[in-house]
Amino acid sequence: MMSMDLTLGIGTRVKHPQYGKGVVIQVYTDSYEITFLDYGIKTILKSFQGLEVLDFVSDETDLLSFEKVEKVFTRIIRKMSDIQEVVHMGNKWNAGVMILQPGDKSLKAKEIPIETFFHKIVMVRDRLRVMEQRINASKLTDEEKIDLQQYITKIYGSLTTFNTLFAEKDDYFVGDSK
Repeated sequence: MMSMDLTLGIGTRVKHPQYGKGVVIQVYTDSYEITFLDYGIKTILKSFQGLEVLDFVSDETDLLSFEKVEKVFTRIIRKMSDIQEVVHMGNKWNAGVMILQPGDKSLKAKEIPIETFFHKIVMVRDRLRVMEQRINASKLTDEEKIDLQQYITKIYGSLTTFNTLFAEKDDYFVGDSK
């Protein structure tokens, strides 16, 4: 729990007994604005004794730009939740169609909009990320966690073929670089 004379700075990670984990995004004379994963932005009085400090940032630290705060918060959300981010498909694939042609010419080809296929690939990637988070948070031994992480890395490597569909390199699948 936090002491009354300690003033939290922007970016401090906290845990509230009702709202769970959050990040201080604004500091006022008598309160903090804290954004919580499941409850959004809440104003918490500085006098509230139930706030647990997880990662302290001094109030004397230079204030971060909104852009930096947004990047930090986005990383925290990715690590702590299974919220899907918006991922854009490369423009060259807009209105494109993927055709699956059976080897047997008497059978009809299947056409799938590339956008539909792309969104399925993004869902697979997001679910792999959630699986990674759950493995890291599990009570498995470190050796078991490493084994499972290596397996997931190999899965990412198998999916690198689909990187051509993404608009941004930051969204690419990255496998084992060996």
